[in-house]
Amino acid sequence: MTFQELQPKVTEITQNTTQSRDEKLLSICQLLSNSISYYNWVGFYFANHETKTLHLGPYVGAETDHTVIPFGKGICGQVAESNANFVVPDVSAQDNYIACSFTVKSEIVVPLFVNGQNIGQIDIDSHVIDPFTEKDERFLEFVNQEIATLF
Repeated sequence: MTFQELQPKVTEITQNTTQSRDEKLLSICQLLSNSISYYNWVGFYFANHETKTLHLGPYVGAETDHTVIPFGKGICGQVAESNANFVVPDVSAQDNYIACSFTVKSEIVVPLFVNGQNIGQIDIDSHVIDPFTEKDERFLEFVNQEIATLF
């Protein structure tokens, strides 16, 4: 399924009045994981700005021990500080990378903004080296804009 075909499905999920916010987030994770072959782990982390930590939210994929990540640590922690997308074509080439699984080859993290504040991020791992393009970034920015309406 193309990103263009997925956009209305994402909007449909966010506008569903029968699901809780976490159920909607999980549904989006499932949709992306099931629709895009190289999205092997899809999840959300949410920021606690007082403790400067990220906390794991809904996700699909292999279990992770990384339920709390300090700002600045790993790709997600760096995005919490930079407020910018981070695409990692090959995680083995990254010094500040938190390995979740030896199967993960690449990662993309896109911050989630609500009223101009970075409240979290969508994090996607792939078992393929360098699959993410600018189209992935633009699509995930759209996904996060839709999700921002839930907060």
